[in-house]
Amino acid sequence: MNPSITVLLADDHELVREMLAERVGSEPDIEVVASVADAGEALEAARDCAPDVLVLDIDMPGRSVFEVAAEIRKLHPSARVVFLSAHLTDQYIEQALEVEAAGYLTKDEPTARLIDAIRAVARGATHFSSSVSERIVIDEHGAHLGRDHLTRLRLLTQREVEVLGHLAQGLPKKSIARLMDISVKTVEKHCDHVMEKLDIHDRVQLARFAIREGLSQP
Repeated sequence: MNPSITVLLADDHELVREMLAERVGSEPDIEVVASVADAGEALEAARDCAPDVLVLDIDMPGRSVFEVAAEIRKLHPSARVVFLSAHLTDQYIEQALEVEAAGYLTKDEPTARLIDAIRAVARGATHFSSSVSERIVIDEHGAHLGRDHLTRLRLLTQREVEVLGHLAQGLPKKSIARLMDISVKTVEKHCDHVMEKLDIHDRVQLARFAIREGLSQP
């Protein structure tokens, strides 16, 4: 038997986390060395156990999972990261690739696919869901979004992205102004700039774009 692949799992949903830990850990060549509830805990656990593979849910409260993944890879350059998410957005895929993720799976995949991904990335390969693979290009420069999928969010300032997220949640401009501690007139200017940069001039279409990019979460 080959040496075990050590795995750290991070998911804020306890039932999901326990199910994955039990199923993945039942494989003879895989050992789950840590199972945690958020990215901050993942960083602390990774410092202690230096896992071969990290399986990180993207949608967890607290620290950004992408920032933490980058920190862990600085501590342990050989560590391989697989992201899990219920949301398939170009923004998430781009951020995952920026921190050199070895895999990205959607949560509608069977657990067997995750196990395949763990084994693949542990031996130096990459493993992406087909819905992710069709959006990216893998070449001598690594994995990156194809030109047709480069997220238009890059065109926006951070404040414009924040306004767009509030609009996607259905908040009126007065509420957005209060939340951001700016004037309604400034909110309106941000909205105009967002529509111009994205070439979307209908609020419904703007909301749909924001939802697709994962900005509608409160």
